[in-house]
Amino acid sequence: MLAVLLVGAAGLGGLAGCRTAPSVAAYVGQTQVSVAELDDAVARRLADPDIAAFVGDGEAAFTRQVLSLQVTEAVHDAAAQRLDVEVTDADVRDRIGQLLDGSDPAAVFAQVARQQGASEADVVENVRQQLIRQRLAAAVGEADLSEAGLRARYEQVRESLGQVELGLVTVPDQAAADAVLARLTADPAAYPAVAAQYAGPNTLPQIEARPPADLPQVLAAEVARTAPGQGFTLAVPQAGGVVVGFVRAVVRPTFEEVRDELAEQALADADAVGQQLVSAVRDDLDVVVNPRYGELTEGQVVPADGGVVQLLADAGAAPAGD
Repeated sequence: MLAVLLVGAAGLGGLAGCRTAPSVAAYVGQTQVSVAELDDAVARRLADPDIAAFVGDGEAAFTRQVLSLQVTEAVHDAAAQRLDVEVTDADVRDRIGQLLDGSDPAAVFAQVARQQGASEADVVENVRQQLIRQRLAAAVGEADLSEAGLRARYEQVRESLGQVELGLVTVPDQAAADAVLARLTADPAAYPAVAAQYAGPNTLPQIEARPPADLPQVLAAEVARTAPGQGFTLAVPQAGGVVVGFVRAVVRPTFEEVRDELAEQALADADAVGQQLVSAVRDDLDVVVNPRYGELTEGQVVPADGGVVQLLADAGAAPAGD
């Protein structure tokens, strides 16, 4: 859950520029992050004992981390403004509630502070940016997050979501296979007793539900061709005889059963598109970092010698916020 909460906008770089002023930590287009704002943001975070313990004697690196968050926030704000996208505080609270999924917010934020050096405000801002990216994608017609869009996605993937209720009995010869198949077709409830007669490593003692992708490759085509309530026989020498396959049913989840999963997939796809849109806006901004702090590389303020600040190694990205 924390990885979801804290996945960030990795990959936002910057363009070199000539604007410099000792009182400015970074320029993002027409927006400035002042040294005073940066110092205040660092001090607020270090007032949290958990974050202070995480930072230790690495305050210079932590300052670069916080400046990275401020720059990323400004880039997202510019992208939202250009495409007239709005995310309200209520939207952010609702999404955080979904991601927490019943977990104690205070405990989660304390864990983030201890393990990642990120404040509650950082997490909140990062979720706001996720929502911005998703809505940017929707604004340009590259994502449909509506209920109708989710239903359309369900219809596209419905067949792949099915599970085959399949029995497999391996018998020594074709005559036995024909007899077993005839019995199972006439009386599917007899399967456990039939399987017990031919127990072995290649016989399933009970009918099992399996997604098509998990079926043995040698049997996949036969299973796909077999209607529910019917079976097939196939000589499989490596299995030690003839395999009798019986398809009791093909079960597919309803839209309601997989709606939440589909929604998360849609949001993830929208976020990927949003990343590209934010990156395009970034490329149009003249992002300049005061050399006192380093340089902007792949969205992070790093030492001028090319070192990398990584806020959330577990999540693979950094939250953004002030």
